Amino acid sequence: MNRGRRYEERKLNLKKVFAVFIAIVVLIMFIFIIKGILTKDREQGKIVSTDYFVSYQNNKWGVINSKAENIIDPSYAEMIIIPNSKKDVFICTYDVNYETGEYKTKVLNNKNEEIFTNYNKIEAIPNNDEGNNLWYEENVLKVEKDGKYGLIDLNGKELVACEYEEITAVKGIKNALKTKKDGKQGVITDDGKVLLKPQYNEIEALGKDNKSGFIIQSETGKYGIVDYSANSILSTNYDEISKIYGNDYYVVKKNNKQILVKKGDEEVLTSGFNEIKQVLKTSEGQVIFTINNLYGVMKTTGEVLIEPTYEELKEAKSGILIAKLNGKYAIMDINKNNKTDYKYTDIFYNEKADIYTATDETLNNEILDNTFTVRQTGIVTDEDDEKGYIKIKQGDEYKFYNFKFEEKAEKDIYSSNTLYISKNEGKYGFVDKEGKVVVDYTYDDVTEQNAYGYAGIKKDGKWGVIDEKGNVIQEPIYNLEEHLKIDFVGRWHLGKDINMNYYCQQ
Repeated sequence: MNRGRRYEERKLNLKKVFAVFIAIVVLIMFIFIIKGILTKDREQGKIVSTDYFVSYQNNKWGVINSKAENIIDPSYAEMIIIPNSKKDVFICTYDVNYETGEYKTKVLNNKNEEIFTNYNKIEAIPNNDEGNNLWYEENVLKVEKDGKYGLIDLNGKELVACEYEEITAVKGIKNALKTKKDGKQGVITDDGKVLLKPQYNEIEALGKDNKSGFIIQSETGKYGIVDYSANSILSTNYDEISKIYGNDYYVVKKNNKQILVKKGDEEVLTSGFNEIKQVLKTSEGQVIFTINNLYGVMKTTGEVLIEPTYEELKEAKSGILIAKLNGKYAIMDINKNNKTDYKYTDIFYNEKADIYTATDETLNNEILDNTFTVRQTGIVTDEDDEKGYIKIKQGDEYKFYNFKFEEKAEKDIYSSNTLYISKNEGKYGFVDKEGKVVVDYTYDDVTEQNAYGYAGIKKDGKWGVIDEKGNVIQEPIYNLEEHLKIDFVGRWHLGKDINMNYYCQQ
């Protein structure tokens, strides 16, 4: 066999190899340079990505970015809407006729240029949760042309043609929009996928996401439930359907009487109660019920497990209840074994952390673990499920604990910060990660550094702000005593109505 020829054909091209090697080296260097820049930016408290906020000054509305730069000067009489703080899509309302309700809208980018001009009107889609907190659909806009509505994304791409009489949010649910066509309602997702065809008189979400299904009303005026694929869970035979369900049990009204039914319309519990308040998570089939406004627990067979003698009962987790008796709260199990005394004015269960926060008459908090042992006391000022910590004011100090109740330093929680709160002889200042004093102990109160590098400083009852290096960029001049939250973007402070999420200089 002639192996030499084959060997020569497979010989490496040294020029190509060298070129590939150089390209790989350059790519690796580029990655490390970018990583170094981002790390340095984080270490210096610089803003890696730009966010946008509504601004308010002299009774006019505008837009600033997270560097406190004016993007749109405060010049609009109506509040500007920013659906997604990371996108330069700003919806401006103008020429408002308050008598007729007519108005015009336009969309501007961060260069103050008008975009998406091929529609008659463009609007964000508002929504709110159970606490009535306002938010907007982040990824889509409602557009109108020739009296019909459709959807575009924040880049202007058409997702749904303008063919609907109306498009609104399904209350409290993300990625579920209610449509109206020929007088009938349906549901679509943000990307235009049809979940329910427009064939119902009325649609309402059953739970906290579109996967839980929808309560629908038929042409006869009766209610039923369908899942997000439009499959029937309960037929449209009911006078009313409550948002109380679990383990394929649903609370409905039929012939003006509340009953418990199972998927497929099987009637399970029809008597022995005035009202069903909750379907418990246990697989045995149990509900919290009331008689004469007193709470108890019964099985779906009708057997009473806990007599209705409590002022309130609510399930924390499977087999564990929070109970109220003689005006005070305690924790007990389904067998009425008390896990705490009846001494609290409130008890909150954090499902993700599996801990309980109980409040006493002095507004002090006791934090209990899943064995109902008190692990920490003080005033809880923050519980962050994402970062996994609790912030507690204990005496004059704020301390951080993870959900295992291990104490953590502030720099462990806010690892990207450049400044950390420090207190000395009753006054506040800031130190760096090494504990070196950067801002002297001269302030009566301060806030933690936010994601954009700013921290509030309070002196003689007034608030100001420092930057990521500790430089004072606004001496304390603002009276913010009536504000629920203190936050700054440059010299701009968060407005009084935090639900509106705007910043002002007044």
